[in-house]
Amino acid sequence: MSGIIGKKVGMTSVFSANGKYMPCTVIEAGPCVVTQVKTLEKDGYTSVQLAYDEKKEKNTSSAMKGHFAKAGTTPKRKIVEFKAFATEKNLGEAVTVDLFAEGDFVDIVGTSKGKGFQGVVKRHGFGGVGGTTHGQHDRLRAPGSLGASSWPSRVFKGMRMGGRMGGDRVTIQNLEVIKVIAEKNLIIIKGSIAGAKGSYVTIEK
Repeated sequence: MSGIIGKKVGMTSVFSANGKYMPCTVIEAGPCVVTQVKTLEKDGYTSVQLAYDEKKEKNTSSAMKGHFAKAGTTPKRKIVEFKAFATEKNLGEAVTVDLFAEGDFVDIVGTSKGKGFQGVVKRHGFGGVGGTTHGQHDRLRAPGSLGASSWPSRVFKGMRMGGRMGGDRVTIQNLEVIKVIAEKNLIIIKGSIAGAKGSYVTIEK
């Protein structure tokens, strides 16, 4: 599917033609450079590899410098493969936000904000173990029982417990493109997407 790499700028809101208030996300999408074209004969599958955002040459390995030099471009920070690109692309060709039009529906892949170590109430939506009767006063947000004791004498795998939360790959499907501002490489998407401001996202058509 066709797509492009972008960076989340932030959220704002707009009014539709019929006066409806819509929250939306602004994404700086591209321009991306085609750094590799994979074929069925050579690689076993077809895909187009895109690269986005400038990177300092001193922070780039020799192997990656050579990879970017083949495409005739400078080192980039983010590389993503797109399988079955709708149109044929050539090495070194630029992919811009013109790929999308107002009214299109897209899937957006991002990395959710990291929340650090969280308890079961925030992480899994537990209700806590109740009030402060019978003298208990410090167990309001505790997980409660983790299972039996004599058998199986262990905690089963997959038990919902406290732990690190966030920092996951999240895909949000069927988001509408409200507006494309080609001269500024911006695309405005209806609704919210995963990730912090400045984080990389992948927009798939």
